[in-house]
Amino acid sequence: MSGAPGEAAYPIRDLGELGQRARDVLAANDLGTMVTAAPNLYPHMWSWDAAFVAAGLSTMSVARALQELDYLLAAQWNSGMIPHIVFSDVPGYFPDVERWGTRGASPEGVQSSGICQPPVHATLLRRIVERATAAGGEDGRLAEEFARRTLPRWIDWHAWLRNTRGGDGSGLLTIYHGWESGMDNSPRFDGPYSRVRPGEMEPFVRTDTLKVTDHSQRPSDEEYSRYLWLVQQMADVGFDDARLPKVMAFQVKDVFMSAIFAAANEDLAVLAEQFGHSEEAPQLRQWSQEFRQGVDATVDQGTGLARDRDVLTGEWIGLPTIAGFAPLISTGSQPLLDRQLGIFEGPDWTGDPRLAFPLPASTSTTYEGLKPRQYWRGPVWPVMNWFLAHCLRRRGDEERYRQLREASLAQLMEGHFGEYYEPFTGEPLGSMDQSWTAAVALEWLADPESS
Repeated sequence: MSGAPGEAAYPIRDLGELGQRARDVLAANDLGTMVTAAPNLYPHMWSWDAAFVAAGLSTMSVARALQELDYLLAAQWNSGMIPHIVFSDVPGYFPDVERWGTRGASPEGVQSSGICQPPVHATLLRRIVERATAAGGEDGRLAEEFARRTLPRWIDWHAWLRNTRGGDGSGLLTIYHGWESGMDNSPRFDGPYSRVRPGEMEPFVRTDTLKVTDHSQRPSDEEYSRYLWLVQQMADVGFDDARLPKVMAFQVKDVFMSAIFAAANEDLAVLAEQFGHSEEAPQLRQWSQEFRQGVDATVDQGTGLARDRDVLTGEWIGLPTIAGFAPLISTGSQPLLDRQLGIFEGPDWTGDPRLAFPLPASTSTTYEGLKPRQYWRGPVWPVMNWFLAHCLRRRGDEERYRQLREASLAQLMEGHFGEYYEPFTGEPLGSMDQSWTAAVALEWLADPESS
């Protein structure tokens, strides 16, 4: 049996040991109120991490999974926004709540950031509810009570996204910071970031480069100064949704986040019909259709990939990143789905014979700007593998789900539960003992085929 998280008893020998190791990671990262994203680099709760973590927790305890989502919801702003970080009492992370300047904007007693992250929550909540309902008994009762009680809060979250970030009829959500995409330094944002000109601001000392000593894996100080300038721009207007479009130097229509939103609206509609909020379902389905069409309309007919759009310049952003596969999450067009899958499995992506495992890198393996060790500029992310496979399975594509599952489990058997992985060597990179990596391992293993 492997040792406690952080010890060097690797590699893992079998799937049973993999599951135990994943449970150990989540237990070690659990503060009781929240499961931190990672023990050293990320000692707080991140919004979309928390949704995946809750799904993983539900394979062990539905009650603990729902507690995790409750804690996140307690940080929801009056506007309906769910912030991307809920800070714990663990010190040493930068930028902290003081740098964010959100005191007074967030709920009383809550320390949070002032931006959001991709709305995967309804999709993962539906997953948890299905698991609990199948188990029946106390699990089923707890899930039903939670869904009935919290559905208005999730609907408020979706309404905030639709009305403040996607109310222009484009069927696409606007982000004001690359951090909102979850893919912080992806090449998709190089153009928009290059036009951000930081003004006068307080000096800063980063903590991420103290924890990840290979600095080539992390964004540069120049990039970080742009990130912090955007935070200051928001804080200067009190995070006022009405004022942000007038002041922000970074504004991008995020196609991947929009696809997640399209799918999540459908999942939330299903839950609304099931748990006493059926009057809300038609609106949610209308939003789902609106954003499904918005995502499909971005596809470049030449490359077959979906594109972001720079709001400030009007330019399309068509770089070959994993975001280009947004339609795999949301599209209702079979011809588009078939074309996307052909590209996904082709030599620029999972069909590249150089890959350690046939899993999608965060940028095309043949892209000239590929950086296979640097965050969202090349590495493979286990959480993305599971999410895309889950979306394909929802469509009935069991074969591709199984292929991605087999490759993903093989990747994770090295035992470190890395934040991300070098695509050609399989080396774990970034933060080790990452909670959402452990969580999706448990999701893969909860498949009946694993027993």
